[in-house]
Amino acid sequence: MVHIRNEGKFDENSTLLDAEFLKTKKTCAVYVIENEGKRMMIDTGEALSVRRIVKKLKKFDLFPIHKIFLTHAHWDHIQGIHKLQRLMKVPEIEVYASIHAIEVLKHPEGMNEYFGYNVKPIEDVIPLKEGDIINLNGLCLKVYELFGHTPDSIALADMENKNIFVGDALIDRIDENTYIPVLFGPSFNESLLLKTFDKIRKIQDEFDSVSLAHYGVWKGSHCDRLINEMEDQYHLAKNSIIRWYEENPSPSYITKKYQEELIPNSQIFTKESLMGLQWNITQNIDTLKAAGFLE
Repeated sequence: MVHIRNEGKFDENSTLLDAEFLKTKKTCAVYVIENEGKRMMIDTGEALSVRRIVKKLKKFDLFPIHKIFLTHAHWDHIQGIHKLQRLMKVPEIEVYASIHAIEVLKHPEGMNEYFGYNVKPIEDVIPLKEGDIINLNGLCLKVYELFGHTPDSIALADMENKNIFVGDALIDRIDENTYIPVLFGPSFNESLLLKTFDKIRKIQDEFDSVSLAHYGVWKGSHCDRLINEMEDQYHLAKNSIIRWYEENPSPSYITKKYQEELIPNSQIFTKESLMGLQWNITQNIDTLKAAGFLE
């Protein structure tokens, strides 16, 4: 979780806190923006993480949350919402999501069946589209549509602090030496993803930092590097997975090749610790099949 106060810059005391994701630390971030006593959470994480998140919110004096912004309707970003709503001490939490996410949120059965997770229907969501503004007690947050990873992926830009929260829309960049493409789910659309890459590059100079759900805030030259490299890394990963699949369709084989050739210096996914990576690679393979890149 990253706490960002509205002080014209990132709070120097902000802390990246470990969040477990598929039994792997440091791969999932939940964000909170606070302005003049009002707080918005970016995504919720999984239901099993909610009590730990609430504990951290109280530790940093960020409890309760008044608004929740959902970057897209994948279970690991939305499943915790009902438990959070029960634990908050406010009459009602406003929930925001893309207008294109509303039906999935109300009827998550298809997503549950595909991913094997249990997400309950989410009602009473305020729909958002490109250019909409959320006013957080005077702090204006602008919505961008960044489709491709999903057809309902949206970002939230804090223009005053020159930061943009992008969810999973660009790339999963867990550390300097660990990246995974956003090939995930049956609704993945490569042509829209490439347009999203181009869109972010065009507005790149407007931001000093980009906040990824998987994982963390990338600032300054690290932000520039992430944006400049994301499309090449996407193509390299996608084409490599396809090539390795044609050599041997075993997910364990492809996972080993991915670690050895693309992220050999990763401190997260090492030769001795590939479980979380293999889960991701399996999802990548299934997504490439759904998108018609693999038979």
